[in-house]
Amino acid sequence: MTVESPLKLVINGKAHELSVSNVDTLLTVLRDDLGIKSVRRGCDSAQCGSCTVLLDGKSVKSCSVLAIQVNGQPVTTVDGLTVGNCRRSLQGHFAAQHALQCGFCTPGMLLNASEYLDKTPDPNPARIRQQLRGNLCRCTGYHNIVSAIGLAAKDVDSDKPDSESFCTQSGRVEDSRLLCGEATFTDDIELPGQLYASFVRSEVACGKINEIDLSALQDLDGVSEVFTEQDVLSDGLMPPSCSWQIMDVSGEPMRAKSRPLLSSTKVKYVGQPIAMIVATSRKVAQQAVRKIKIHYEESRAVTNLDSALKSRPVHQTLDSNTAFKWQLGDEEAVEQAFSCAEHVSAMQIVNNRLIAAPLETRAANGKYDEATGRYTLYATTQNPHILRRVLAEEVGIAPEHEIDVVSKDVGGSFGSKIFVYGEECLCLWASRKLKAPVKWSATRGESFAADIHGRDHLTEAAIALDKDACITAIKVNTLANLGAYLSPFGSLVPTYNYAMMLAGPYSISNVFADVTGVYTNTSPVDAYRGAGRPEATFVIETLIDNAAGELGLDPCELRARNLVQPEQIPYQTPTGLVFDSGDFPAHFEKAIKRAAYFSFKERQQESLKQGKKRGIGISNYVEACAIGPSAIAGVLGADYGLWESATVRFLPTAKLEVVTGSHSQGQGHETTFAQVAGSVLGIPIEDICVLHGDTRRTPVGMGTYGSRSLSVGGSAVVLAAKKLVKKGRVIAAHCLNCQSSAVEFASGVFKRADGEGQMTIQEIVRIAYAPHNYPEDLEPGMEATAFYDPKNFTYPSGTHICEVEIDPDTGLVAVVNYTAVDDFGAVVNEAIVEGQLHGGIAQGIGQALWEHVKYDSESGDLITDSFNKYAVPRAEMLPSFDISFTETLCEHNPLGVKGCGESGAIAAPPAVMNAIYSALGERLSMPATPEKVWRCIKKSAGSA
Repeated sequence: MTVESPLKLVINGKAHELSVSNVDTLLTVLRDDLGIKSVRRGCDSAQCGSCTVLLDGKSVKSCSVLAIQVNGQPVTTVDGLTVGNCRRSLQGHFAAQHALQCGFCTPGMLLNASEYLDKTPDPNPARIRQQLRGNLCRCTGYHNIVSAIGLAAKDVDSDKPDSESFCTQSGRVEDSRLLCGEATFTDDIELPGQLYASFVRSEVACGKINEIDLSALQDLDGVSEVFTEQDVLSDGLMPPSCSWQIMDVSGEPMRAKSRPLLSSTKVKYVGQPIAMIVATSRKVAQQAVRKIKIHYEESRAVTNLDSALKSRPVHQTLDSNTAFKWQLGDEEAVEQAFSCAEHVSAMQIVNNRLIAAPLETRAANGKYDEATGRYTLYATTQNPHILRRVLAEEVGIAPEHEIDVVSKDVGGSFGSKIFVYGEECLCLWASRKLKAPVKWSATRGESFAADIHGRDHLTEAAIALDKDACITAIKVNTLANLGAYLSPFGSLVPTYNYAMMLAGPYSISNVFADVTGVYTNTSPVDAYRGAGRPEATFVIETLIDNAAGELGLDPCELRARNLVQPEQIPYQTPTGLVFDSGDFPAHFEKAIKRAAYFSFKERQQESLKQGKKRGIGISNYVEACAIGPSAIAGVLGADYGLWESATVRFLPTAKLEVVTGSHSQGQGHETTFAQVAGSVLGIPIEDICVLHGDTRRTPVGMGTYGSRSLSVGGSAVVLAAKKLVKKGRVIAAHCLNCQSSAVEFASGVFKRADGEGQMTIQEIVRIAYAPHNYPEDLEPGMEATAFYDPKNFTYPSGTHICEVEIDPDTGLVAVVNYTAVDDFGAVVNEAIVEGQLHGGIAQGIGQALWEHVKYDSESGDLITDSFNKYAVPRAEMLPSFDISFTETLCEHNPLGVKGCGESGAIAAPPAVMNAIYSALGERLSMPATPEKVWRCIKKSAGSA
């Protein structure tokens, strides 16, 4: 029974009085009642630390504290970190050290660190990492956070941040709002007359719904409406479809099954939405969900990938669980190579199921304006324009020109927010039905159950080598778990994204891949950071290490013999790709040197003296990013083009707006896109504003995924900016009385080649907007739009080397050294690139050692439904990283960039697992948990 009680709080020095219930948490009161949105809701189970505040000077998780427990106590949020030099020092160091990306976790991190520094004036990195164990960051890998806190403790100058902006030469434009808690994430948005949605979700993995019992809602005030599948179908709404069409080897199209917006008759995985509740408050909506009873006729679930093809069909309209059987390569040539091989190494390789788990859960807020007939959807998305098109063209909400999609700050994504989910569609649809805005935010449990999952491959793989240990062929037979439905890119990830990369950076003549996409009673599987490229890299790097062990070769030597050499570039792979640039031996040799690879035995002996096992592992990779051109993508099955757009617009006062169809989820677009435009036009970054994430004011674009933002979106910015230079040259020539061909432009200044006159670009802009003395037939203004369609993929590459130490008594694996040398082409902002790499490496280590989505093999229940059970890396679990670069420029985009966001997640898993193999002499499956490692050690000791 709930009881209302008066509550007095002093928040950041300001007194508040209100009435709260005895079950309200401090988080609920701060966010929902008082509107203090800098306190983030990330898990509701005191696991992530996003909701951290200072309670009477001590850091607490506000989601785990009842509001009535803190009556009369002072509360400090990040908005209140203004006492003394705390704001200038700590937040300034976070900016200077690039200790944040999406910024969702940052307020909690700052408050935890603030309390810690008050108590511990001279902490070492290890103690800082221990302090941060209760605060998760999914973006940064913690490396720079630890550095920032350490420097703040020493009170080292943080590049003297400019006033309150925290935008330094090495910082980012967006950090100003993120560090002060002034970001606007989707769940922060409250609209007049706001209603709140919650979803009834399936508690069984497979079954028929006999009844949805709503009778208990009669006693609950505040429920506005309950929507079921019949309501959706009656309005003609349809589910989003798969966006990549794959042909089966039979010549028939893939057998695609799309996920219904609501499924009120049959359910096919735990977490599937059954009904939508809309109420006057979030609390009432969630109470209503708990009161509704669903009566199921349950069937046996199909969850195990290795037996799914022999099990009953997940979809009764199909005769099996095969969605497609797809092949790439010359099978006959591969078999011939294997028959002639001096050595063949074969093994089964499992790539474990993962979830992206960004700290900001998915959210949506739909609004219908009766006066204008327009819809506005505020959403957590990586691609606002694609979302708008799908809402119109596939779901059928309204014509595209009547829909606006706005995505403000996004708290991480890693692929999980590419897709169009039913919840956001239904919020927008319901807003018109109920004549009020409808808002929904996922709980952490909903996210684990209903977000897109990643990876989940079972592969039989083999590698053939000749007498000189040169690799002649690779073949794989892969079962790819698609989940219960085919997600938008669920068909692309395990086919082209995966199989085309199976040769890696090696000179291998023959590759054959046989891939079967399989339906199971699990959440749909699609793109997660790397999306097919990590799976391919794990296969080839595991095979090479295995073969080296069988041949008695050093894994370093076997790799060196087989790398594509610089003189072979441009290099045609057996899977149809053409590497336009790259020097694979350069980053390989640099990494071997930086990791002190050849003195490893000495360190191994030192570990043995301490009773520890030590191993070292190598991982080479090359990935295909910035997928294009559109014509090729269309041939391969894409429904959409893969170009990007940008508008570069001078305002009449000569300030610059860069408007992009790309969208940031922490990558730093507002900084890097401004840098790119500024370098072309000679404009300082403080005079540039980057606009994104709003279909009302940005050109149509394809969004952010696949490490495409700078290589495709940034290239569009360059092309648009160059159009302005061309126009400015015409205006300058008119004013300087010469031909435009006689005008040079550099560093923001137009000069006559003969030195007889010059004008700044700012002067040219003012003339363009006040064209009193102006060239004939030239339109006024200084604005240009460009669309860039890449001519080829880009090909980042690198070598990562991991060193682990294992405690035989506990099975605990510690990553003690991690070296990464990568070739990303031109590096526009080194701090941002390093940060992206840190975060990717952390997620890759997480896959290798801890992360694994688990379903009960009998019932299909989701076991890993919280951060208590799904172990994402924490600060104390990770090392510092040694990062460096080599550089070969991309040959076909104007920036020479290649992309960096996914590389760490691609390279790290095989590096870690090969290190464990080096230490144990046994091959384990991911994740290499302490129990799994301990059992392996005990088994080996028993058989010795």
